[in-house]
Amino acid sequence: MLVGHRTWEFVQKPVILSTGTVAGPFEAKGRIPNDFDTLHADLWLGQDSFEKAEKVMFEEACIKAVEKAKLTLNDIQFIFAGDLVNQLTPTTFAARTLAVPYLGLFGACSTSMEGLALAAYIVNSGGAKYVLTGTSSHNAATEKQFRYPTEYGSQKPPTAQWTVTAAGTAIVTANGNGPFITSATIGKIIDMGLSDPYNMGGAMAPAAVDTIEAHLKDRNISPSYYDVIVTGDLGKIGQTIAYDLLQKHRIDIAKEQFRDCGLMIYRDDQPVQSGASGAGCSAAVTYGHLLNRMKKGDWKRMLIVATGALLSPLSFQQKETIPCIAHAVSIEAE
Repeated sequence: MLVGHRTWEFVQKPVILSTGTVAGPFEAKGRIPNDFDTLHADLWLGQDSFEKAEKVMFEEACIKAVEKAKLTLNDIQFIFAGDLVNQLTPTTFAARTLAVPYLGLFGACSTSMEGLALAAYIVNSGGAKYVLTGTSSHNAATEKQFRYPTEYGSQKPPTAQWTVTAAGTAIVTANGNGPFITSATIGKIIDMGLSDPYNMGGAMAPAAVDTIEAHLKDRNISPSYYDVIVTGDLGKIGQTIAYDLLQKHRIDIAKEQFRDCGLMIYRDDQPVQSGASGAGCSAAVTYGHLLNRMKKGDWKRMLIVATGALLSPLSFQQKETIPCIAHAVSIEAE
């Protein structure tokens, strides 16, 4: 199953049986509102804190995926999931409610594909019949932890990105009509010395390029194998840097083939500076918009490269630079 140095090819081709996507009011005004299962009219979701709202949002995405698969929570062997809040609090408390065996993951915004890769690995090896994986983020909860509370109203530079309020989940199993998970490449930490928490796209771009390059080399394929290669949330600045680096490394990806979840979710007239970010960004866009397009026949093969900036309030206060990572998963139609 291991090919090359850090890529798994899944012989059994695990299936994404169903998905669940939930988003907030700002996302409802974006480009792809029809690709979410549930849209909320306010950021609070009837809770008394934003962190509790994120917990509820993730629970809803999990339950929606289970319902669409015509299963019950008792059918699910494991949950692989995480978020951006301290100690994965929303996800852990949601797992308490769901009462399914749980493995918490922290990959920042790369968590969506980290979880999907591990779910596919477990199912491919016979370790489970049904695995639920996903992640979430909440604009107000994340901004409060990593930058400033949104109530503070601080002005952000053009490099900043808007944290998505969304959750995305998927159920992975061994049998079905697809879409299929065919391979996954595990990223390594790349740190180019950037320390600005308002320039996540620039910090994460080299990690995305490193993983794409490793994936193509390990599988001995060219970029043209895929109809589309989609990064998680590099935004305008990060995507431009990544594309330039790919060209520098002589990886010939056409501009129309190279896309970014952080540029798909919001309209051009929404005030999101460089684009979208947050762990829920790549999860909700992939499990909603991208898979819907695959099911419509727009694409047959896509590579999703979720990127994560592994900083914390502690590391920022200690003036550390930002370690970044990217995990890639290939998804193919029948």
